[in-house]
Amino acid sequence: MTENTVKIAIVYHSGYGHTKVQAEAVRDGVDQTENAQSDFVSVDELKGNLDRLADADAIIFGSPTYMGGVSAQFKAFMDESSEVWMKEGWKDKIAAGFTNSSSRNGDKQNTLISMSVFAAQHGMIWVGLGLPPGNNSSTGSEEDINRLGASLGAMAQSDADAGPDVSPTRSDKETAKLFGARVAEFAKRLAA
Repeated sequence: MTENTVKIAIVYHSGYGHTKVQAEAVRDGVDQTENAQSDFVSVDELKGNLDRLADADAIIFGSPTYMGGVSAQFKAFMDESSEVWMKEGWKDKIAAGFTNSSSRNGDKQNTLISMSVFAAQHGMIWVGLGLPPGNNSSTGSEEDINRLGASLGAMAQSDADAGPDVSPTRSDKETAKLFGARVAEFAKRLAA
């Protein structure tokens, strides 16, 4: 990592592997951005070790949407961060989020709202998806980037009966990759 390289932590939970696939696409977008480097970490690896995130310029949060919100494991990570919050340890870092569920809607927006409020409580700067909605006209397609029409963060949909080897879709992975690159570019601008 060079002196001018920004570090982007991708902190995620994945119950069945689908959200990990989405997280890997976010990571690819970060790592393909010049002067940006990812730190790819599951919330399970962070238990008792949130110091790992101290030198990150940005943190991209990822969780499946379970029952209309973040997973219990991701919520435990959020709760564990209260000591960081008390010290304003993530203040002015860039934040962003992504989520995946088996239903097309699945109330994913609630998960992203929860993440953005969490980031705001930490005094972080939220970056949205920044892509126009796809698949929203008669000429649209499931292959469109941002086919689910998200704005607050990246969304993906994975069929409940399909493994992470085939789902989420190529377009959802490409959306996540573009999202990772967007966050990395924002971090570079803020660090300049």
